[in-house]
Amino acid sequence: MKKLIAALVSLFVLPEAGMHAQVPGPLKLIQSISLPGLKDGDFDHFQVDLPGQRLFLAAEDNSAVEVIDLRANRVIHRITGPKAPHSMAYNPDSKKLFVVDDGGPNQVEIYDGTSFDFLGAIPMSAHADASIYDPVSKLFYVGNGGRQAKQDFCLISIVDTTTGNKVSDIRVEGADRVEAMALERSGPRMFVNLYSKAAVAVIDRQKRIVTETWSIAQEGRNNGSMAFDEVGHRLFVHARDPGKVIVMDSDSGKIVTTLLSAGLVDDAVYDPKYKRLYLAGVPFINVFQKIGEGDRYDLLGQIPTAFHSVTAILVSQLDRYYLAVNHHGGTEAVVQVYQVVP
Repeated sequence: MKKLIAALVSLFVLPEAGMHAQVPGPLKLIQSISLPGLKDGDFDHFQVDLPGQRLFLAAEDNSAVEVIDLRANRVIHRITGPKAPHSMAYNPDSKKLFVVDDGGPNQVEIYDGTSFDFLGAIPMSAHADASIYDPVSKLFYVGNGGRQAKQDFCLISIVDTTTGNKVSDIRVEGADRVEAMALERSGPRMFVNLYSKAAVAVIDRQKRIVTETWSIAQEGRNNGSMAFDEVGHRLFVHARDPGKVIVMDSDSGKIVTTLLSAGLVDDAVYDPKYKRLYLAGVPFINVFQKIGEGDRYDLLGQIPTAFHSVTAILVSQLDRYYLAVNHHGGTEAVVQVYQVVP
């Protein structure tokens, strides 16, 4: 289904690319990092270790986590313990890597950040997948449960990355699958995409309860990726059906505008430094620029991607954007390194 959506989307958005051909590119490809030994199959998400200048990449269909040295721009290790790794957290103080894995027992696996030895696992309910890490509290929020667990609710399980223990669960009633999440730094809220419900759950992280649910059904469904402009009070929710970004007021939940994008997008991020929204999808990375004080977002550039290359991360401290390119046929798996062009 994702391949079909990608093909249809490419037919729909290619004319848009021609219209913006004269716009200077917001990303410049400067290097490709080889990922040798990987076979065909999807990636899922990146995680960065800034103090250690490393990047972790979940090679979901290859049952591995790639460890990349950002100074040398090369793979320095491959963790082969996870069966189907999806998302991760890294605590640089405890020097532990936490990997969400649903390839066998649904669990969060803990690895030593230096030796990469397996240290233990924390059981989860079915479909442990999406997650987000709070570097201030050192808490790791992991979505699990729902339809695959034959439950009419999902859980956001909270893992303390200092002790390595699960400390609580937040119950999200009526949800059968959770996707991307965003954290409010200036307050206690967390936003969670409820994929099949076409809604966003607003969670109070201190009280550990859902306080509101905001519907996006009037504009789209199958909301997967999410980005957050906290200073501008705007939440960006990508709806794969019909392929658009729904821009919401993060205080009220009101939809203020929408942006045309690709149907298959897996990672979204907002960069407050340059006021840009990056969407990793096929056939393009779409980059939108916020203009002025209102809700105008112009398409700044479209960078062509490769087959199913929808996994990316912006490391704003380095002005680098990393895109994972799948092994496909005779094409080797690589991580493309882009410099952010001001």
